[in-house]
Amino acid sequence: MAQPGRQRNEATAGGRHIGPAAARKEPMAAIKTKPKAAAAPTAPAPACIDAVRTPQYWREACEHLARRDRVLKRLIPKYGDNCMQSRGDAFVTLARSIVGQQISVKAAQAVWDRFEALPRKLTPAAVLKLKVDDMRAAGLSARKVEYLVDLALHFDNGLLHVGDWPGMDDEAIVAELIAIRGIGRWTAEMFLMFHMLRPDVLPLDDVGLINSISLNYFSGEPVSRSDAREVSQAWRPWRSVATWYLWRSLDATPVAY
Repeated sequence: MAQPGRQRNEATAGGRHIGPAAARKEPMAAIKTKPKAAAAPTAPAPACIDAVRTPQYWREACEHLARRDRVLKRLIPKYGDNCMQSRGDAFVTLARSIVGQQISVKAAQAVWDRFEALPRKLTPAAVLKLKVDDMRAAGLSARKVEYLVDLALHFDNGLLHVGDWPGMDDEAIVAELIAIRGIGRWTAEMFLMFHMLRPDVLPLDDVGLINSISLNYFSGEPVSRSDAREVSQAWRPWRSVATWYLWRSLDATPVAY
Protein backbone atom coordinates (compact mmCIF):
# COMPACT_ATOMS: atom_id res chain seq x y z
CA MET A 1 0.00 0.00 0.00
CA ALA A 2 1.38 3.34 -0.90
CA GLN A 3 0.77 5.81 1.87
CA PRO A 4 1.98 9.41 1.44
CA GLY A 5 5.67 9.32 2.26
CA ARG A 6 5.54 5.68 3.28
CA GLN A 7 8.39 4.38 1.16
CA ARG A 8 11.85 3.71 2.54
CA ASN A 9 15.17 4.37 0.82
CA GLU A 10 16.78 0.97 0.15
CA ALA A 11 19.34 1.27 -2.62
CA THR A 12 22.64 0.43 -0.92
CA ALA A 13 23.69 -3.11 -1.77
CA GLY A 14 23.63 -5.36 1.26
CA GLY A 15 23.57 -2.44 3.72
CA ARG A 16 21.69 -2.72 6.94
CA HIS A 17 19.17 0.01 7.64
CA ILE A 18 20.03 1.84 10.85
CA GLY A 19 17.14 4.26 11.19
CA PRO A 20 15.03 6.81 9.33
CA ALA A 21 17.71 9.49 9.41
CA ALA A 22 20.27 7.18 7.85
CA ALA A 23 18.16 5.41 5.23
CA ARG A 24 20.37 3.90 2.56
CA LYS A 25 18.28 1.95 0.11
CA GLU A 26 15.72 2.74 -2.51
CA PRO A 27 12.06 3.03 -1.47
CA MET A 28 9.58 0.50 -2.68
CA ALA A 29 6.15 1.54 -3.89
CA ALA A 30 3.62 -1.14 -3.09
CA ILE A 31 1.41 -2.34 -5.92
CA LYS A 32 -2.31 -2.19 -5.29
CA THR A 33 -4.62 -4.99 -6.24
CA LYS A 34 -8.33 -5.20 -6.79
CA PRO A 35 -10.45 -6.55 -3.91
CA LYS A 36 -10.75 -10.33 -3.77
CA ALA A 37 -13.45 -12.00 -5.77
CA ALA A 38 -16.43 -13.21 -3.76
CA ALA A 39 -16.38 -16.83 -2.61
CA ALA A 40 -18.42 -19.40 -4.54
CA PRO A 41 -22.07 -19.32 -3.42
CA THR A 42 -22.24 -23.05 -2.55
CA ALA A 43 -21.59 -22.42 1.14
CA PRO A 44 -20.53 -19.55 3.38
CA ALA A 45 -16.74 -19.35 3.38
CA PRO A 46 -14.66 -18.46 6.44
CA ALA A 47 -13.18 -14.99 6.43
CA CYS A 48 -10.00 -14.60 4.41
CA ILE A 49 -10.07 -18.09 2.93
CA ASP A 50 -9.97 -18.29 -0.88
CA ALA A 51 -7.64 -19.33 -3.71
CA VAL A 52 -4.97 -16.89 -2.51
CA ARG A 53 -2.89 -17.92 0.49
CA THR A 54 -4.04 -15.93 3.50
CA PRO A 55 -3.22 -15.99 7.24
CA GLN A 56 -5.10 -18.65 9.20
CA TYR A 57 -4.51 -16.59 12.34
CA TRP A 58 -6.33 -13.46 11.13
CA ARG A 59 -9.55 -13.80 13.12
CA GLU A 60 -7.71 -14.68 16.32
CA ALA A 61 -5.43 -11.70 15.81
CA CYS A 62 -8.34 -9.31 15.18
CA GLU A 63 -10.13 -10.47 18.31
CA HIS A 64 -6.98 -9.96 20.37
CA LEU A 65 -6.30 -6.51 18.92
CA ALA A 66 -9.90 -5.35 19.38
CA ARG A 67 -9.72 -6.32 23.05
CA ARG A 68 -6.36 -4.70 23.68
CA ASP A 69 -6.44 -1.51 21.59
CA ARG A 70 -9.22 1.09 21.36
CA VAL A 71 -8.06 2.39 17.97
CA LEU A 72 -7.97 -1.05 16.36
CA LYS A 73 -11.32 -1.89 17.93
CA ARG A 74 -12.69 0.98 15.84
CA LEU A 75 -10.71 0.29 12.66
CA ILE A 76 -11.04 -3.47 12.23
CA PRO A 77 -14.82 -3.59 11.58
CA LYS A 78 -14.48 -1.02 8.80
CA TYR A 79 -12.73 -3.39 6.41
CA GLY A 80 -14.81 -6.55 6.54
CA ASP A 81 -13.09 -9.85 5.87
CA ASN A 82 -10.18 -8.44 3.84
CA CYS A 83 -6.72 -9.37 5.06
CA MET A 84 -3.12 -9.79 3.97
CA GLN A 85 -2.57 -12.07 0.98
CA SER A 86 0.49 -13.92 -0.28
CA ARG A 87 1.16 -14.40 -3.99
CA GLY A 88 2.99 -17.59 -3.09
CA ASP A 89 6.06 -16.87 -5.26
CA ALA A 90 9.12 -15.53 -3.45
CA PHE A 91 10.98 -14.47 -6.58
CA VAL A 92 8.03 -12.56 -8.04
CA THR A 93 7.32 -10.86 -4.72
CA LEU A 94 10.89 -9.60 -4.43
CA ALA A 95 11.08 -8.67 -8.11
CA ARG A 96 7.94 -6.54 -7.68
CA SER A 97 9.57 -4.82 -4.72
CA ILE A 98 12.55 -3.83 -6.85
CA VAL A 99 10.48 -2.66 -9.81
CA GLY A 100 8.41 -0.42 -7.52
CA GLN A 101 11.32 1.38 -5.89
CA GLN A 102 11.25 5.20 -5.98
CA ILE A 103 8.25 5.51 -8.30
CA SER A 104 4.53 5.97 -7.79
CA VAL A 105 2.10 3.09 -7.43
CA LYS A 106 0.62 3.78 -10.88
CA ALA A 107 4.02 3.97 -12.56
CA ALA A 108 5.22 0.85 -10.75
CA GLN A 109 2.23 -1.13 -12.00
CA ALA A 110 2.77 0.02 -15.59
CA VAL A 111 6.47 -0.90 -15.55
CA TRP A 112 5.73 -4.24 -13.89
CA ASP A 113 3.14 -5.14 -16.51
CA ARG A 114 5.64 -4.49 -19.31
CA PHE A 115 8.46 -6.31 -17.56
CA GLU A 116 6.31 -9.31 -16.66
CA ALA A 117 5.29 -9.66 -20.31
CA LEU A 118 8.87 -10.01 -21.56
CA PRO A 119 9.37 -13.74 -20.76
CA ARG A 120 6.77 -16.47 -21.26
CA LYS A 121 6.93 -17.13 -17.53
CA LEU A 122 8.65 -14.93 -14.98
CA THR A 123 11.30 -17.15 -13.38
CA PRO A 124 14.90 -16.46 -12.31
CA ALA A 125 16.26 -18.41 -15.29
CA ALA A 126 13.99 -16.51 -17.68
CA VAL A 127 15.10 -13.12 -16.31
CA LEU A 128 18.75 -14.07 -16.78
CA LYS A 129 18.04 -14.69 -20.49
CA LEU A 130 16.42 -11.29 -21.07
CA LYS A 131 18.24 -8.62 -23.04
CA VAL A 132 19.20 -5.52 -21.12
CA ASP A 133 17.81 -3.30 -23.87
CA ASP A 134 14.42 -5.00 -23.62
CA MET A 135 14.36 -4.55 -19.83
CA ARG A 136 15.28 -0.89 -20.20
CA ALA A 137 12.57 -0.46 -22.84
CA ALA A 138 10.05 -1.78 -20.31
CA GLY A 139 10.83 1.25 -18.17
CA LEU A 140 13.47 -0.14 -15.80
CA SER A 141 16.45 1.97 -14.86
CA ALA A 142 19.94 0.59 -15.40
CA ARG A 143 20.29 0.12 -11.65
CA LYS A 144 17.02 -1.77 -11.35
CA VAL A 145 18.11 -4.05 -14.18
CA GLU A 146 21.25 -4.81 -12.17
CA TYR A 147 19.18 -5.46 -9.05
CA LEU A 148 16.81 -7.82 -10.87
CA VAL A 149 19.71 -9.74 -12.40
CA ASP A 150 21.36 -10.06 -8.98
CA LEU A 151 18.07 -11.27 -7.51
CA ALA A 152 17.69 -13.84 -10.29
CA LEU A 153 21.28 -15.01 -9.77
CA HIS A 154 20.70 -15.53 -6.04
CA PHE A 155 17.68 -17.72 -6.78
CA ASP A 156 19.13 -19.53 -9.79
CA ASN A 157 22.45 -20.33 -8.08
CA GLY A 158 20.85 -21.56 -4.87
CA LEU A 159 22.37 -18.79 -2.75
CA LEU A 160 19.10 -18.42 -0.81
CA HIS A 161 17.82 -21.12 1.53
CA VAL A 162 14.24 -20.77 0.32
CA GLY A 163 13.24 -24.25 1.45
CA ASP A 164 14.48 -23.51 4.96
CA TRP A 165 12.69 -20.17 5.34
CA PRO A 166 9.52 -21.59 6.94
CA GLY A 167 11.62 -22.87 9.85
CA MET A 168 13.87 -19.82 10.15
CA ASP A 169 13.20 -16.89 12.44
CA ASP A 170 12.47 -13.44 11.04
CA GLU A 171 15.95 -12.00 11.58
CA ALA A 172 17.66 -14.93 9.86
CA ILE A 173 15.51 -14.38 6.75
CA VAL A 174 16.18 -10.64 6.83
CA ALA A 175 19.93 -11.35 6.94
CA GLU A 176 19.70 -13.47 3.78
CA LEU A 177 17.59 -10.98 1.88
CA ILE A 178 19.63 -7.86 2.56
CA ALA A 179 22.62 -9.58 0.95
CA ILE A 180 20.82 -9.09 -2.38
CA ARG A 181 21.53 -5.80 -4.14
CA GLY A 182 18.64 -3.36 -3.87
CA ILE A 183 16.98 -5.08 -0.92
CA GLY A 184 17.18 -3.51 2.52
CA ARG A 185 15.55 -4.13 5.86
CA TRP A 186 12.24 -2.46 5.01
CA THR A 187 11.82 -4.52 1.85
CA ALA A 188 12.75 -7.65 3.78
CA GLU A 189 10.13 -6.85 6.41
CA MET A 190 7.49 -6.37 3.72
CA PHE A 191 8.50 -9.78 2.38
CA LEU A 192 8.10 -11.32 5.83
CA MET A 193 4.62 -9.84 6.11
CA PHE A 194 3.25 -10.34 2.62
CA HIS A 195 5.02 -13.48 1.41
CA MET A 196 5.84 -15.39 4.57
CA LEU A 197 2.71 -14.06 6.33
CA ARG A 198 4.70 -13.67 9.54
CA PRO A 199 2.32 -12.37 12.23
CA ASP A 200 4.53 -10.19 14.43
CA VAL A 201 6.56 -7.89 12.17
CA LEU A 202 6.83 -4.24 13.22
CA PRO A 203 8.34 -2.15 10.37
CA LEU A 204 9.47 0.88 12.32
CA ASP A 205 11.20 2.31 9.24
CA ASP A 206 7.85 2.52 7.48
CA VAL A 207 6.78 6.16 7.32
CA GLY A 208 3.14 5.22 6.67
CA LEU A 209 2.98 3.25 9.90
CA ILE A 210 4.56 6.10 11.84
CA ASN A 211 2.16 8.61 10.26
CA SER A 212 -0.84 6.46 11.08
CA ILE A 213 0.27 6.04 14.70
CA SER A 214 0.68 9.82 14.88
CA LEU A 215 -2.81 10.46 13.53
CA ASN A 216 -4.63 7.71 15.43
CA TYR A 217 -2.86 7.81 18.80
CA PHE A 218 -1.19 11.24 19.14
CA SER A 219 -3.66 13.64 17.43
CA GLY A 220 -1.20 14.24 14.61
CA GLU A 221 1.76 15.12 16.83
CA PRO A 222 5.21 13.90 15.74
CA VAL A 223 5.96 10.33 16.78
CA SER A 224 9.36 8.81 17.47
CA ARG A 225 10.34 5.19 16.91
CA SER A 226 10.31 4.80 20.68
CA ASP A 227 6.72 6.11 20.85
CA ALA A 228 5.66 3.72 18.10
CA ARG A 229 7.35 0.78 19.79
CA GLU A 230 5.58 1.59 23.06
CA VAL A 231 2.16 1.75 21.37
CA SER A 232 2.84 -1.55 19.62
CA GLN A 233 3.43 -3.48 22.84
CA ALA A 234 -0.34 -4.01 23.14
CA TRP A 235 -0.38 -5.56 19.65
CA ARG A 236 1.99 -8.46 20.37
CA PRO A 237 2.07 -11.13 19.00
CA TRP A 238 0.06 -9.71 16.06
CA ARG A 239 1.96 -6.56 15.09
CA SER A 240 1.80 -7.37 11.36
CA VAL A 241 -1.99 -7.38 11.54
CA ALA A 242 -2.12 -4.12 13.49
CA THR A 243 0.24 -2.51 10.97
CA TRP A 244 -1.95 -3.64 8.08
CA TYR A 245 -5.05 -2.00 9.60
CA LEU A 246 -3.18 1.20 10.39
CA TRP A 247 -2.02 1.41 6.77
CA ARG A 248 -5.61 0.99 5.65
CA SER A 249 -6.70 3.85 7.87
CA LEU A 250 -4.62 6.02 5.51
CA ASP A 251 -5.56 4.25 2.26
CA ALA A 252 -8.57 1.92 2.18
CA THR A 253 -7.31 -0.03 -0.83
CA PRO A 254 -5.78 -3.40 0.18
CA VAL A 255 -2.13 -3.85 -0.68
CA ALA A 256 -0.16 -6.78 -2.01
CA TYR A 257 3.43 -7.34 -3.03
